[in-house]
Amino acid sequence: MICEDKIRGDLKEALKQHNEVRVSTLRLLLSNIKNAEIAQQQQPLDESKILDVVVKEVNRHRESIEAFKQGNRNDLVAQEEAELSILMEYLPKQMTREEIMAAAQQVIQAVGAKGISDKGKVMSQLMPQLKGKASGREISDVVSELIASL
Repeated sequence: MICEDKIRGDLKEALKQHNEVRVSTLRLLLSNIKNAEIAQQQQPLDESKILDVVVKEVNRHRESIEAFKQGNRNDLVAQEEAELSILMEYLPKQMTREEIMAAAQQVIQAVGAKGISDKGKVMSQLMPQLKGKASGREISDVVSELIASL
């Protein structure tokens, strides 16, 4: 799991190595963690909340990459991809589509989903289990596909 101390240690190492992209990415991540702490009235964040911050940053970078690709800005795409790869180091191992399907099938059976109207029940149970391990869009697609085949 990730913790703020590990990120700070990685930042110090990046500073020693003069890795500017890594330094700026980790500084921004620590800044976002600090902002989340401030939003919680200075309460230190637990690993789950830090993971939320990392996931939010990863999603922001993915959206930026898509926007820059549409705008034909390959220089900015490369920069965002470099920063994204650094952030991905702080996420748990990403699940394959088959693993997501297996987890979704278990939850579908557990809640007794009968149709698409039960998707919300399934998603509310599944998302906390897969937090940080797969994108919400991919999870939603898998659940929709499985429920439609019921």
